[in-house]
Amino acid sequence: MSYEIFGNNLTELHTEELKTPDTKSATLDKTSSSNDRLEGRNSVMEAIRAGRTIDKVYIQDGLRDNTISRIISKLKGTGTLISFVKKERLDSMSETGHHQGIIAQTTSYEYSSIEDIFELAKKKNEPPFIILLDEIVDPHNLGAIIRTANIAGAHGVIIPKHNATGLTATVVRASAGAINFTPVVKVTNISKTIEELKGRGLWFACADMGGDEMYKCNLTGAIGLVIGNEGTGVSRLVKEKCDYIVSIPMKGDIESLNASVATGILAYEIVRQRLNV
Repeated sequence: MSYEIFGNNLTELHTEELKTPDTKSATLDKTSSSNDRLEGRNSVMEAIRAGRTIDKVYIQDGLRDNTISRIISKLKGTGTLISFVKKERLDSMSETGHHQGIIAQTTSYEYSSIEDIFELAKKKNEPPFIILLDEIVDPHNLGAIIRTANIAGAHGVIIPKHNATGLTATVVRASAGAINFTPVVKVTNISKTIEELKGRGLWFACADMGGDEMYKCNLTGAIGLVIGNEGTGVSRLVKEKCDYIVSIPMKGDIESLNASVATGILAYEIVRQRLNV
């Protein structure tokens, strides 16, 4: 049985037929991205603690001890796909012969640096435009935001190291190829990063329903657009670091937009003001 982890819940995706894989599938398991494979509980746990993005985890069906439970708990909100499979499946995948009931696949995409973002802005001869995400947990949202960032001309996306989805396979698919052109940077602390970027001339606009309408805000120049968590929005500490708060006019009967949709609307208001139309 496979699950994808969003927020604090396990969302069931599909049930696998738990049988010993045939030779062809075993060969695929053996050869796919072996350099990004982790085997054993300590290896997987240390990778999570180090902030590496785990794309998939295969766990021996029936294992529910404390270590396995901690690993599953730490993967909440990361978009990791978890599959519970028979021991024979893990044996066929293992390269070390000591998988201890768990094998993890890390992402093959590497993160960029903040300097990469500034280099891209310089190359395009544009003031930097950066989208910062405060604990986005749905990989579909992150992928869609990266796609929007590219189309809207943003020079990069910044995400936090913890409590947020990373560059999983789901994110890559949802980005529709934009991940190959848009720098994505992972940082330890969003608030501290905002402070550092302010020192390089950026102003920061935080998306929140309680802010000024986006049409009334000056969103030109070097700017960082901050988008919050799907459920709780931008955290208080991050919001306090921002220079102003912007909102999207709401004319309907519900009070909020999907995070990726809100990002698109605000990003294109920035585009409109940059084009001075």
